[in-house]
Amino acid sequence: MTDLSKPLHHLDLRGTPCPVNFVRCRLELEGLEPNDVLVVDLDRGEPEAMVIPGLRDCGHQVEIVHEDKTWVKLMVVSSAT
Repeated sequence: MTDLSKPLHHLDLRGTPCPVNFVRCRLELEGLEPNDVLVVDLDRGEPEAMVIPGLRDCGHQVEIVHEDKTWVKLMVVSSAT
């Protein structure tokens, strides 16, 4: 999916409510170059259901790379938009 030799950026948004978690992801992605990687830790439930589709709708590639009972780890590749 992506070149993992690029530096990774990380956000731990567990415990952060919607829509703040989505806004923080968007702001972080705006500061990245196209194809940079952002790793996001996110709560299950509403955050997972809202943030993943929202980031994909913005043109970013999103993959769940780790799943736990209460949270997921996402790998987000920033788009040019």
